[in-house]
Amino acid sequence: MDERVGEASVVSVNVGGVREVSWHGRLVTTAIWKEPVAGPVRVDGVNLHGDDQADRRVHGGPDKAVYAYSVEDYTWWAATVGPLAPGTFGENLTTSGIDLNECQPGDRWRVGTTLLEVAQPREPCFKLGMRMGDESFPAAFEAAGRAGAYLRIIEGGVIEAGDTIEVESTTQPAITLSALVRGELDDDELRRVADDERIPGGWRRAALRALRG
Repeated sequence: MDERVGEASVVSVNVGGVREVSWHGRLVTTAIWKEPVAGPVRVDGVNLHGDDQADRRVHGGPDKAVYAYSVEDYTWWAATVGPLAPGTFGENLTTSGIDLNECQPGDRWRVGTTLLEVAQPREPCFKLGMRMGDESFPAAFEAAGRAGAYLRIIEGGVIEAGDTIEVESTTQPAITLSALVRGELDDDELRRVADDERIPGGWRRAALRALRG
């Protein structure tokens, strides 16, 4: 068990299909509305059964197969936006007992009968503002540095609410998701990100551009 993690568990498993939503005078397709589901949910390939993404150019895929957000971070948000139900931010797994901000790409989670691997933090788009009814919310979300964690599916299986999360920390050196979100990295850290195959290509290319000035 990773020493950064206490009694980590899945509070809720959330899925949702694609819908059309009216936003500022136009119809937008989105699958950010996720609802908790009871019982075991199959997880394989790049998705949870019953779940979908509307724009797969920027959502979903191997490095964004499963999105996790914690009740601890929801509690932090409650002070400014009020209580939020599991799935509000479009996450598939609402978790408890694990600091997602301190997770590192390459950390592995044994949860239910699956094996998942932390890949990257979330970069919010305008659809999070649409979900919250506040077009300024994505900027506030980014500034808060509580991005949640996208995970890869290493071994498919089933997950359900109440499952424990056993975390195996990745090999060091590694960078935290919070450090990637803050973006205040020195040259050594930027080189580490650029060379780290555990980190998705977009982040690595951004690190290279920063090094080149």
